[in-house]
Amino acid sequence: MKYSKKTIELFKNPKNFGKLQEDDENVGVGVSGAAECGDVMKIHIKVEDDKIVDAKFQTFGCVSAIAASVYVSEKIKGKTLEEAQSITNKEISDELALPPIKLHCSVLAEEAIQNAIDDLRSKQLDKKNKK
Repeated sequence: MKYSKKTIELFKNPKNFGKLQEDDENVGVGVSGAAECGDVMKIHIKVEDDKIVDAKFQTFGCVSAIAASVYVSEKIKGKTLEEAQSITNKEISDELALPPIKLHCSVLAEEAIQNAIDDLRSKQLDKKNKK
């Protein structure tokens, strides 16, 4: 399978691998994928002053899945939640020039971002309701 230079570079030098403290009220965690399919993505985001100040990932999967995780973890830093939500799987797949058989990796990345944002908003709503 032929991967783009950018995909290979992101895979070989995976910035932001790791996790953030999941019980932090300013951290949202999103999981996408299924172990039985071979690709599982977990994205952590930390928000301060309505901006994503940090993002980490833990991905178990192929070259495309890891490259997509690195790409989105870098892309969302400094963005508002709304800006991060606007990142699409098409943008990810186009940027990485993913082979057609690997397009599901960009879908996983988009879903993981959305799930992390949903998790964060749920935590914020819980905090607000406890006041």
